[in-house]
This record gives sequence, C-alpha cells and structure tokens, in this order.
Amino acid sequence: MALEWNMKKKPSVLAIVGSYRKGGTIDTAVDEMIYAARRAGAETEKRYLIDKHIGFCTNCRDCTQLRGPQPGICATEDDMCEILEAIDSADALIIGSPVNFSTVTAVTKRFIERLICFAYWPWGRKGPEPRKKEKLKPAVVVGSSAAPALITRLFTNNVKLLKKAADLMGFRTVGVLFIGGAAQKKHPNIDAATRQKARVLGEKLVRPPHYGVIESDAP
Repeated sequence: MALEWNMKKKPSVLAIVGSYRKGGTIDTAVDEMIYAARRAGAETEKRYLIDKHIGFCTNCRDCTQLRGPQPGICATEDDMCEILEAIDSADALIIGSPVNFSTVTAVTKRFIERLICFAYWPWGRKGPEPRKKEKLKPAVVVGSSAAPALITRLFTNNVKLLKKAADLMGFRTVGVLFIGGAAQKKHPNIDAATRQKARVLGEKLVRPPHYGVIESDAP
C-alpha cells in the first residue's frame, strides 16, 4: 500500500545518525539525502545519537505491557522520549550507521534495543508482537564499512538491523545505500556517483509512490 501523502503540508523527513564522526561518510551521505528531500519540498531534521543521552535497556519490559499502537513508556528518564516523539511525527525516515565489529555502532545498538517499546509483550506471552502493523511510511537505511560493500553486506548484519529497526518503528524500507572502502583516508569523502545515489534515495522518500526498493552499493 502506498503512503497516503498529505499534500496540504510539507512532508517531514527525520534523519537518525548513528555514526561517531560528524562530517564522515555516513553523515555526508545523509546530508545528500536531506538536500534532495528539501529540494523536493520536504522539511527535514537530523539527530545525532552521540548528542543524546540514551540509557541502556534493562529488559524490565514495563514499556511492553499495555496494548495499543503507540510505543510504551520507558521507566528510564533520558532523551529517548524526545526521539520517539520526533519519529512518530515524521512522514519519512533516514537511519544510518557504519559497521563496527561486524554490526552497527554501539550507540546505534543501544538505540535499537530501546525500540522494544514498539512491541506489545505482556508477561505470559512467549514473544513480542509489533505495535505498528501497517508500514505506510518510507525509510532509507545507510551503512558504510572499511571493506568492499559486497563483502560487508554478505558477512555483517548492519543493514539487516537497520531495516529491522525501521520496520519496528512503523516504516517500510524503500532504499538502501551501502558504502564500502570508507576507511582509506583519515577524512573520507564520498564520490560523485555515491552522492547522486544518495540524492535519488532522498527524493524517493518525498515523492510518492514509494514502490520498489532501491539497493545501491558503492565499492
């Protein structure tokens, strides 16, 4: 099902950056997507996870006990509530993280673990049930690694985790950009072809329909 776009207001795109390096590969690719989304008429916002206080999930499951479409309330008082409000109000999502030790960065993993609030899992039930049944809002995930893109996509769970996080939050992944060979220089930069791929995905978030998934690997 295509997203029912409200043409009376500007669509909003939220970018969540799980990189430790501002101005690095992930951040630059996200900026290109934001540029394209703005050019297509969207309002955009970018949040760095390293700038937020996000506590560890303690597996208390208090946030999973009540049924309903809205995320449960966590007992931990930190910046996660603010981030969840931004996610809920966004029409489209960008989420990105480089590969660290075969997976997403630790700060991204901490964020993802806290997304259990998007599941209904009362005591006595064997497994969680996603609160967001319909995935009507589009998302793009961005990853990068020192190794070539194809090898990293095959042997790490970076993209899989980012897609799963987007799905749990109620978004449908319509594009993936994975950038390999990102550690050749101390201050890496993405090439013109990768910038163009990022812009195509940024525009795809804003201009419906969002059919199909664009998978782009940059060696």
